[in-house]
Amino acid sequence: MTPEEFTSTYRQVLPQITKYLVRRVSPSDVEDLASRIFEIAWTKRSEAPKGFELPWLYRIAGFVVANHRRSQKAKENFLILFRPRDSAPSAEDIALSDLSLSEAWVKLTPAERQVISLSSFEGLDNADSARVLEISTNAFALRLSKAKAKLRGLLS
Repeated sequence: MTPEEFTSTYRQVLPQITKYLVRRVSPSDVEDLASRIFEIAWTKRSEAPKGFELPWLYRIAGFVVANHRRSQKAKENFLILFRPRDSAPSAEDIALSDLSLSEAWVKLTPAERQVISLSSFEGLDNADSARVLEISTNAFALRLSKAKAKLRGLLS
């Protein structure tokens, strides 16, 4: 991929990568992580599959987000030793949240949450989602079907 092609791809997919990040990390981290994703993509641009750059970037983004979460969790685990106990959420906070969906979502495995997210939140079709996960389209469709069925069961 030439520098011009990379720049064109960057401009074209930055909004989608930003939306992906907004749903997964705090707003203050989005710009830094997007920068990291494209930095990695630049160094690995020769590996970018022609015509499937967005799924390839989502795969990179998944790794960057996972690394970021591990780093954040390590910081939180250290800082929690020095924090006073938090108070319970207000009644207003509880009323505003959809507890049943939140509780069901947490009960899904990370893999189940990922397939639902790629399909529902990122709007990828089964073929592109399968490329992100490096599995067959049929395997992705099966995983998605099972994950959705489990979520439906948890909600009822």
